[in-house]
Amino acid sequence: LLQRKEIMKLDMFKMERMQSLWENAVDYNLSESGVHPLTLNELLSAEEIKELTGVELGYTQTNGTPPLRQQIARLYPGIDPENIMVTAGSSEANFLLMWSLIEPGDKVVFELPNYLQMWGLAKAFGARVEPLWLKEELGWQPAPEDINRVITPGTKLVILTNPNNPTGSILKPGLREKIIQRVEEAGAWLIADEVYRGAEISGEETASFYGQLKQVAVVGGLSKAYGLPGLRLGWLAGPGELVRKIWTYHDYTTISVSALTDHLAAKALEPDRRLKLLNRTRDIIRHNLPLLEKWLQSFGLQFSYQAPSAGAILFTAYNYDYNSTRLVEQILKEKNVLLVPGDHFELDRHLRLGFGSRPEYLQAGLGRVAEFLTELNKKR
Repeated sequence: LLQRKEIMKLDMFKMERMQSLWENAVDYNLSESGVHPLTLNELLSAEEIKELTGVELGYTQTNGTPPLRQQIARLYPGIDPENIMVTAGSSEANFLLMWSLIEPGDKVVFELPNYLQMWGLAKAFGARVEPLWLKEELGWQPAPEDINRVITPGTKLVILTNPNNPTGSILKPGLREKIIQRVEEAGAWLIADEVYRGAEISGEETASFYGQLKQVAVVGGLSKAYGLPGLRLGWLAGPGELVRKIWTYHDYTTISVSALTDHLAAKALEPDRRLKLLNRTRDIIRHNLPLLEKWLQSFGLQFSYQAPSAGAILFTAYNYDYNSTRLVEQILKEKNVLLVPGDHFELDRHLRLGFGSRPEYLQAGLGRVAEFLTELNKKR
């Protein structure tokens, strides 16, 4: 315990801190990776809203109520609802997995570029973290030789986000199978953050990693694909022994989600309603992505990107002699628009642009950024 206490030193989560400071203060927030959130009136019928006023505001079952876990279980064929743990957002699920599985000195393979929560947590818990890079020239896919090189005997965890954040890429089937094979050969755990599952532009839902190998845990939530980030509702699914262990850790963190969150999440995941929510998300993405691409292409060779396959996010390289954090800070200062720098995904000279907002809002925000870039071009 003393050894872990000495090691457990968290670096600032730069992306979350920047968003926390500015996302609700700027004129235009293009840093979000989800779609414009739903209102209660859009989620529920009038009768269901009336029913909501009768929900008792007590503690809920700490691993999630049976009705909610039964709805989540529909997403993973063959799973026992007891193998699901409901958490306060997918971030808590990620935290609990890192806390329960990592010991000091463990080797962890982490896909990059990526949302860096588990990258920072793995380091804080004393792991040796090695990157598995997605290659831009391969359409943000890992090279087979890199999979072989980094996933080796002695690897404790392999961590992926699929569909990926920030690139919106989805692992190709052959590479997916290769990763599964290497993880099994190494005797490692596979941790798959699947919060963007359901936000595919094609409409074909990405297959979950759950059930594809023995030592696997997957994370989901209602923030990204469902347009319900304010519920702060996530979950993890894994082998029963692991979930029971994590429950012990969960008792030391949030204990449970709120009664209202549990109730509303169960409603959102009812099959017909879930389909409507996912179709709404896909419609927003399909409508807004061409607007963003037209804007990027208007700058000619200044931007180069791979179009996302899922999520309301686009990760673009840029041809300006600016560090990405400095560029984002200047746009924030001069135009009151918030973007996400590539530095926040361990890849400079890139920007993540969120395009899940209302079209007029998106275009107005991009207009401000265009003003900045036009002024910047005049100075070159």
